[in-house]
Amino acid sequence: MATIQLVDLAHARSGDKGDTANVGVIAYDPRDWELLRETLTEERVKAHFGEMVKGEVERFELPNLHALNFLLHGALGGGGTVSLMTDAQGKVFSTALLRMEVEVPEKVARRARGRGRVPANFDPAVPVEP
Repeated sequence: MATIQLVDLAHARSGDKGDTANVGVIAYDPRDWELLRETLTEERVKAHFGEMVKGEVERFELPNLHALNFLLHGALGGGGTVSLMTDAQGKVFSTALLRMEVEVPEKVARRARGRGRVPANFDPAVPVEP
């Protein structure tokens, strides 16, 4: 087994509904869907965020999209219109979740490592124009 960050397996997007942050996690590769289902449990996500999430975590599966959607209740200090939090709309919760470390088979790690950080068409030998 190997340890990688979730960002190597999936991309994510987050937002808010009142005091609930909403985080969608979408597998880059459909082959990793079952691994995400097994790894990203409600309990694991709640533990990852710790005290940031005051309420329960709910998970919804979207198998046709190879995605999971999480509702993080009590995560936004009351919500965008009443919260004094820097991120009262929950926009960075997706980035925070993608930093979660996950254990995967070595074969998956070799295939996925670095995928979420470098654009697919990036060539380090070609200079980037300003």
